[in-house]
Amino acid sequence: MKILPLLAALLSVGTLQGQTAAPTKPTMGSRVFAWEKLVARPTPNGERRDVANHATPTLAVFECHITTLNPGAASHEPHRHPQEELIIVKEGTLEVHINGQTQVAGRGSTFFYAANDAHRVRNVGATRATYWVINLASAATHTPALHNPASTLKSGVFDWEKLTVVPTKTGERRAVLEGSTVTLVKLQSHITTLEGGVAAHGAHRHPDEEIVLVAEGSIEATINGQSTIGGPGSVFFFASDDLHGMKNAGPTRARYHVIRLVTAATPKPAPAAAK
Repeated sequence: MKILPLLAALLSVGTLQGQTAAPTKPTMGSRVFAWEKLVARPTPNGERRDVANHATPTLAVFECHITTLNPGAASHEPHRHPQEELIIVKEGTLEVHINGQTQVAGRGSTFFYAANDAHRVRNVGATRATYWVINLASAATHTPALHNPASTLKSGVFDWEKLTVVPTKTGERRAVLEGSTVTLVKLQSHITTLEGGVAAHGAHRHPDEEIVLVAEGSIEATINGQSTIGGPGSVFFFASDDLHGMKNAGPTRARYHVIRLVTAATPKPAPAAAK
């Protein structure tokens, strides 16, 4: 709730500058969105599952949906918007359009669209393609005076086939992206593979908010002492400073994408205790 007074002030500034005001949405805390409970709604190009469209303790808007495109279908014509967007491919092969350039990438790949860059995707495979879509808006998104002109992350494609695999004690890790954006102080993404029955880490807290997308296997998410299992396609959201942990709930390897973000509203980490 700390973001609300700041948002009110910023939205009034945006209106004075002739900018489009950011929508006001109810605040959402930590939640698990299980794939099997998401409603699939037919679209002209395939189907869509809506996941969330809320504010969070540090975001003005966290919007997530899952799109399935029929072979040959495109998401839409190339378009632009002020919020930053991530697409993660669950299955299939997509042609990515970014500012007039195209690239083909498949399952496990991540696409990042910076604010106001032209983009779209098209299914160029022989079967349906399904992908998560995440739109992120901070208090700065609709207030150009607060934009970061020195952002380090530009729109791009992070192809699964080209990501470096780093063995860990519990499986594998692939770093995807990390840096600042026009409207986010920090955006970081990686992909974790966990061996069967293994915990990613003990329950812990951090000021950064975190989004987890389950790509393969079954992951048990524990949030403030309550546990829920999510299979492929499921989305976990861990709000700032909520106690959370994850464990592979199955006997075989599981894989998931992790997205961590920091905005101007993210609390500062508590100072380390003196020894």
